[in-house]
Amino acid sequence: MKAACIQMDIRHCKKQTNINHALLMAGEAISKGAELIVFPEVFSTGFCYDNIEENAEYTPYPTIETLCEFSKEHNCILIGSIIEAAENEKAAAPHDQSYQYFNMGFCIESGNLAGTYKKTHPFGQEKSYFCGGDTILPIRLEKNDLTIGLEICYELRFPEIARKLSLEGADILVTIAEFPNPREHHWKTLAIARAIENQIPHIACNRAGEDPYSTFFGGSMIIDAWGEVKAQADDGECIIMHDIDMRETDNIRKAIPVFDDRRPDIY
Repeated sequence: MKAACIQMDIRHCKKQTNINHALLMAGEAISKGAELIVFPEVFSTGFCYDNIEENAEYTPYPTIETLCEFSKEHNCILIGSIIEAAENEKAAAPHDQSYQYFNMGFCIESGNLAGTYKKTHPFGQEKSYFCGGDTILPIRLEKNDLTIGLEICYELRFPEIARKLSLEGADILVTIAEFPNPREHHWKTLAIARAIENQIPHIACNRAGEDPYSTFFGGSMIIDAWGEVKAQADDGECIIMHDIDMRETDNIRKAIPVFDDRRPDIY
């Protein structure tokens, strides 16, 4: 499967501008044969705290509806996250007691929303606006006979998440992020480690540019199940692509049977 990561500079709080730009870059990836396309974390708005109520979305999520149209037209898979607002939920975010907000990951397959994942570990300032989800499960794609393990940014630092997704049957690990300077070394080391220890391919898609709070180094990667970096971005806007061999995991797990040799009874 040919995978693409869209490393884009997210214009702060400019939703329609970002969606248009993301789909333009996705169209370029499609023209080069991409079947699975990954956008960065909250790619349509960035962390738009000052206007979060205006930019947050309710079901059926207008941004996802737009992406579904693109996905249907091009028969492709799209992965990313948006700011979700859930009204009248029991655990309102501290910032606004009438709503709770989630950093909601999504996976769209051939025009249909295959599944969502709410970021379970908000980081830093996010904690003042976002609630953490309480479920970590991979997303099953029926048409492509593929299971996606999706995690979001800070969660790269929690090996338990990638391991749980792998144990639950994930074929590919996808991390979408706004990982900022000066943590490029952490990003690369952790992203490669998650692939090696779980013996699955890892698409780690970061953003470029800057927002009012941080600057971003980019550094998106597509890593194979051996932990080899097959495609890597610099710090600017770009598209990286690689053909992922879905048979590789089985071969590696036979050669190095980490999952068979686990001792969950003692850890």
